[in-house]
Amino acid sequence: MPVIRLTWMLARPGAQSPATIVLPAIAFAVTTALLLIVAGGVLMFWRWTSDDAALYQMLSVLALALLVVPLASLGGSAARLSARRRDDRLSTLRLLGATPGAVIRMTVVESTAVAVIGALVGVALYAASMPLVGLIPFGGEQIGAASLWVGAPMVLGVVAGVAVIAALSSVIGLRQVVISPLGVRTKQQPQRVHWVRVLVGAGIVITGFIVLQSLGALGDWGVVIIVLAGTFGAGVAVLGLVGPWAVGLLARAQLRSAKTAQKLIAARSILDNPKAAWRQVSGVAMTSFVAVVGGSGTALAVTASASANPQDLVLIFDIRTGILITLIASFLMVACSAGVNQAAEILDRRETWVNLDRVGMSRSAMEAVRTRLVFVPLIFVALLSAIVGGVLVFPLLGLSVIFAPASLLVIVVCFVAGFALVGVAVASTKPVLSRVLTQPERV
Repeated sequence: MPVIRLTWMLARPGAQSPATIVLPAIAFAVTTALLLIVAGGVLMFWRWTSDDAALYQMLSVLALALLVVPLASLGGSAARLSARRRDDRLSTLRLLGATPGAVIRMTVVESTAVAVIGALVGVALYAASMPLVGLIPFGGEQIGAASLWVGAPMVLGVVAGVAVIAALSSVIGLRQVVISPLGVRTKQQPQRVHWVRVLVGAGIVITGFIVLQSLGALGDWGVVIIVLAGTFGAGVAVLGLVGPWAVGLLARAQLRSAKTAQKLIAARSILDNPKAAWRQVSGVAMTSFVAVVGGSGTALAVTASASANPQDLVLIFDIRTGILITLIASFLMVACSAGVNQAAEILDRRETWVNLDRVGMSRSAMEAVRTRLVFVPLIFVALLSAIVGGVLVFPLLGLSVIFAPASLLVIVVCFVAGFALVGVAVASTKPVLSRVLTQPERV
């Protein structure tokens, strides 16, 4: 059968939930909209020619570095949300004689189509939000909607970039289907996370610490901006590198001490796929990192405002506004990531939930398992992320600023808000689990 026709047959929700198509599209839409808004703000500051323009440009690039990695991670996660459904169907086709080339083409067509649809919706969200974001004041006046327009070439470039991320993620995820379709079909492919990730992550953090300590010796302002953005961007990327290994390590410790069925099932579920467990909490982990950086910046601004002149007060107010915008964007990613990943987790493990229901486990016990599955690694990785952020901020500002009351207040508020968003996401996906349990024949 032609690849396009067969792809359409496989992409239809059929006997499974349409959420496997809708959820990735939502994630791609949010990713595209946030990326365009942030990019528009950065370009706006780089068009300024005032005396303080260089400082605004540095801070805008730093904010972009803090957000671009979790945005790309959210886009990559969206491309993998329906991986289990697609892997099962495509591995069956491989066993029936489909060639690896045909399987790859079908996957790329499906993933790219969903990504492009989501990205176009994201462009519409970006255009609709420009007047509202344009009301935000910088430099003593509202920035205006027109200043946030990035231009048609960049819009097309972002849409194309989202499509490329989706295509690459789908091809990478197909390696096991092409190599061992029987193992995928019978779900015998264990998920492993190597400890080498920790060595690489530790090396990156140590290198970043040393570089930031010698920042004053760089001299050129442009080089300072590049080094700052690169170091903090690498710090955020380290979380995604080390996070799955740390979550797996925690799950092994929980498994050894498990004394109830809920603890045992939650630990086993995390060990079954540490990367998936990490994706459940990665949004808050990224926000914890941003919270430490933003909280330290807030404390520094509060200290500076005590003896500032009127012109400097405008700059300090703008710094606070920029920190607030960065945190809001981070929380939007948390909300999207948490909701999408929670629903995806239920769909991905639907057979497990149905089997637990068949052996008599109550809904309350299942919800306890889901809660532990999320919040045990969540607390652990949030603290780990905050430590990494503190290590990178320390050479620039010192412990007195990191532990200042204003900084601690921002960090605590971000922790509470992040945990609350995840809790809401867990609660809001109860209907998804109810549908899976009331229609077990769909498994």
